[in-house]
Amino acid sequence: MNLWFRLLLLMMQSLFRPKLTAPFGVSRLQFRVLPNDLDSNLHMTNGRYWNIFDLGRLDLILRMGLGRVALREKWAPIVGAGTIQFRRELKPFQRFTLETRLAGWVGTRVIMEQRVLLGEEKIATRALLVTGIYDRRNRRFVGMSQMMAAIGAEDVPSPPLSKAAEALLAADAALKVDDAD
Repeated sequence: MNLWFRLLLLMMQSLFRPKLTAPFGVSRLQFRVLPNDLDSNLHMTNGRYWNIFDLGRLDLILRMGLGRVALREKWAPIVGAGTIQFRRELKPFQRFTLETRLAGWVGTRVIMEQRVLLGEEKIATRALLVTGIYDRRNRRFVGMSQMMAAIGAEDVPSPPLSKAAEALLAADAALKVDDAD
């Protein structure tokens, strides 16, 4: 079983899972570390976390109702930047929970937080990502107010951004300036 099977399973399950309230719903997915997730140290390889995180973001998008809108409007969810912190390793066949939520937004940039939990609340890994919804027809990013209106959650202000989220946005902006030089 690889990520294609996990993806198909997620898409089938999302049809029967409860809808998440936008924008503050939290996706929680259960996984188990499989042999093809391991590296030479016999724990989950660093790159696999990012692949698993894709599934969490997809679940959040589908269950908030953004999936149908995105298909109709030709919108594409995009990750622009991310940072990850590893606290505990995941061993073969170990169960874990992936939590995905919107942590806040500024203009067209959405900060997502993803956490890998062992048990109820023991954090193994935490990531913050700068994401957005790209409108392929109009070749621009969709503003959060437009995205929220499309899923029936109008006029919802962003929660205050954490220091870590602000630092990620600043680092992303600094990298863009470096690219321009």
